[in-house]
Amino acid sequence: MSLSALTKINILKQPTQSAWIEQAIANLDIILLDHSHCERKAAGVALNLMFRYPSYAPLVRKLTAIAQEELDHFEQVNQWLDRRGIPLAPLASPPYGARLKAQIRRDEPQRLLDSLLVSALIEARSHERLGLLGEYCPEPELAKFYRSLTASEARHYGTYWILADSYFERELVRQRLDELAAIESQILSSLYPEPRIHS
Repeated sequence: MSLSALTKINILKQPTQSAWIEQAIANLDIILLDHSHCERKAAGVALNLMFRYPSYAPLVRKLTAIAQEELDHFEQVNQWLDRRGIPLAPLASPPYGARLKAQIRRDEPQRLLDSLLVSALIEARSHERLGLLGEYCPEPELAKFYRSLTASEARHYGTYWILADSYFERELVRQRLDELAAIESQILSSLYPEPRIHS
């Protein structure tokens, strides 16, 4: 499967492997269930940042909108699960999120910077992969659904990047994003054996 026509996500170091697309397309029900968990977790990340930094008014406003949209997507994915008779059940997480979050430094202000940039990278990868599902999914209605989500995912990763850029010097943001993006690509360099959005 050729990925040459794919749009490059400019903050990602490496595009998704074609093996991931093949794995995902062969396991659409599991991908949908994992997608539900991803949307719930994304809403939680936005809420946690709001609670940790309540005096950062621009951050609170922008992340309120993201949390609301992620919960809306969570509900939309759950409707797809209902339609396909898939119960909303626990699912083991791949190491992707935990390994990225382990890169977040503990002391401020580095913790805020890293939290925003890790979130930007996760949203950017989600944007890329939902776009791939929208392009390659053999079920037209499901493919259309995935395509409908790509614009908001792009907006989300842009929002996290813009917040980092507004609170920190641009060169510092660029350098740290470069470091974290290299780690993000390394984490995904080998395919997780179980199908997941971030495998």
